[in-house]
Amino acid sequence: MYKIFDVEDRVRVPPEKFILEPEEAIKKSLQEKWEGIVEREVGIVLGITEIKNMGEGIIIPGDGAIYYPVDFKLLSYLPEQHELVKGEVIDVTEFGAFVNIGPIDGMVHMSQLLDDFVSYDMKNSTFSGKKTKRVIKEGDLVKARIISISLAKTDYKIGLTMRQPGLGGLDWKEEEDKPRKKEPEKKEEKKKK
Repeated sequence: MYKIFDVEDRVRVPPEKFILEPEEAIKKSLQEKWEGIVEREVGIVLGITEIKNMGEGIIIPGDGAIYYPVDFKLLSYLPEQHELVKGEVIDVTEFGAFVNIGPIDGMVHMSQLLDDFVSYDMKNSTFSGKKTKRVIKEGDLVKARIISISLAKTDYKIGLTMRQPGLGGLDWKEEEDKPRKKEPEKKEEKKKK
């Protein structure tokens, strides 16, 4: 889920940024420090949206930079357990499919792809269901649910499932909505005695 957080921090503005206006120099320094990091409580920081307040800067002896106390807002993506997500399949491997769900990628293990027996076609890099004949390949748009989250400072892992009703390939829903041809009913002939 996308969220906006209010943050207080002290930011270091190095001498090479002194040619900029103070607010612009502070914003660039905040962007370098915060954008792209992964924090357990905040998620993946996508951007600094607003500088609300900046205090008076101080210079520490032996360091040519200025340190400013700053209150600002940042936009982040914090994945939540059971969250529904849409994304594109970006890679298919023998153990599952990787799905880009915006700022991050999640993985759907092959056991979570379909509520069906699933087989992997190495030559075409696809998965297919035995009964349903549904296929999952690179480039497919899918809907999934987050079932596991592991956020660490340097790495993250997002586990997804597509086995629940209403999940899976976005084109699968269209298949379900198409009217199916009914087979003609066979009339039983009555035997006369």
